[in-house]
Formats: sequence, C-alpha cells, structure tokens
Amino acid sequence: MATGSDFTIAVEHGSEVLATAGTVVIPPFTCDQEERDWLPVELADALALLPPGVRIVSICSASYVLAAAGLLDGRPAATHWNDAEHFQRAFPRVRVDANVLFVDNGQVLTAAGVAAGVDLCLHIVRRDHGSEVANRVARLCVVPPWREGGQAQYIERPVPRPSVTGTSPTRAWALENLQRPLSLSDLAGHARMSVRTFCRRFREEVGMPPGQWLLQQRVHHARHLLESTDLTVDRVATESGLGTGASLRRHLTAVIGVSPTAYRHTFRTASRSPA
Repeated sequence: MATGSDFTIAVEHGSEVLATAGTVVIPPFTCDQEERDWLPVELADALALLPPGVRIVSICSASYVLAAAGLLDGRPAATHWNDAEHFQRAFPRVRVDANVLFVDNGQVLTAAGVAAGVDLCLHIVRRDHGSEVANRVARLCVVPPWREGGQAQYIERPVPRPSVTGTSPTRAWALENLQRPLSLSDLAGHARMSVRTFCRRFREEVGMPPGQWLLQQRVHHARHLLESTDLTVDRVATESGLGTGASLRRHLTAVIGVSPTAYRHTFRTASRSPA
C-alpha cells in the first residue's frame, strides 16, 4: 500500500484480523478539512469488526476518525493544537483539549501529535506493564521515559535565550530530593533567582508551574516505588515527598483512579504472569 510520504506499507492481513484485536492504533493521515471524508465506508466497516472492550488509540489527526465514528462523543480528547479549533467546530459533542499531550479515557485514548503519540504509547506500555518496562522501551527508542499527558502541547519559548540561566539544574536537583518538603523559595534559591523570575522561566521551559511539575514527579516516583519495592504505602509517601499515606492515596486516585494498594497489586500480578 502506497502512502503520501513516498514509502509503502506491506499489509499481511485483511480487516478481519481486527475481530481478534486487543488494542488498535490509528496513525496520523493527511486531513482535508474541507472534504469531511474522515470516515470512509471501508474504515467504518473495519471499525465495526472491533470486539467489545477493545482499546482504540488515535495519534494526531486520527482523532478525526474516532470523532466521526462517534467514539469521542461526550469525552475529552486531544488533537493537534493547529487543528483544535476546526476539530471543535466539526465535532461539537467532543470536549477537545488543545493544551495537553494526550488524553486517556480508559478504552479510548487520543494523542495530540506524532511526538505526543510516542508519549501516549509509552503511557500504554507503562499502564500495562509498569514503569520499569516502559523506561527500558524509552531508553531503546532514545526518547524521554515519561511526559505527563497533561503537559502543555506548545511552549512559546521551549529553549531559553542563550544568555539566560535555565531551570534544568534545579529540576535535576529537585528529582534527587523529592523526599524533602521543597518550597518555591527552595527551588528559586537553588536556581539563584527570585521566586517570580524562577516561576516565569520555569513555565517558559516546561510549560507548567513549578508546583504542578513537582507534584507530577512525586506521583511518578511513588508509582515507581509501588511497582519495584515492598515499602509500605506510608513509607512510599514519605520517600516521594507526598507526606502521608492518605495524601498518596488522594493524589494517586486523582491521577489514575486507583488506590496505592490496588495499583501495586495490578503491577505485581502483571509481572508474575507468563509472557
């Protein structure tokens, strides 16, 4: 099958194989906003073959396919920021979010762009197999192991001006000291900036406020500890800087919808299952 990018794809199976799928990923495609032919008959027939409970993933413009099929009605969804306004007009029943990398709705997941699609695929690996496996995959692919889905798609100034000292060293320091009660003043002091300047530069570089980023890193570290150690929930909360077991439960439930005990059980069970 020829593509519009001057290469071909060898397709070994027909659409009937979709009846056995557990996860289906729809890649980006050239989207003609005027033609509105986002769901050709052949594709609609193929989607009809999907079994109940299948996980379906769109990357970048493929969100148009899911929306046209009615799979995103009433749901939040991500698409490329450059298409977001048109997408929302075309599909008013979808709650499009142009400010995130990807959205996980459980069985339906959408990524904002091609690079965000890599983040979403790593997220899926992490959800299925844990952070250790996802980190190994990321390392083999030479990509960052983890970017939270709620991170900004588009940062106005992703690279600081050459004359400006960035916040990267302070972020690295914070990751080594998550167990400490780090305040904005601590972070700004380490960067040798005023709190106001630090917050402005941090947002320019990372796309979110320092407090939001720090909480994400704490939750991520707690998840890693739950997967890879036998530390008690209270100890995991202490080591990740979340304070108490109750605080860890609240934040983990808000992020992924399960308690620390249920999260640990899920990944311990998966790691002991035969490949």
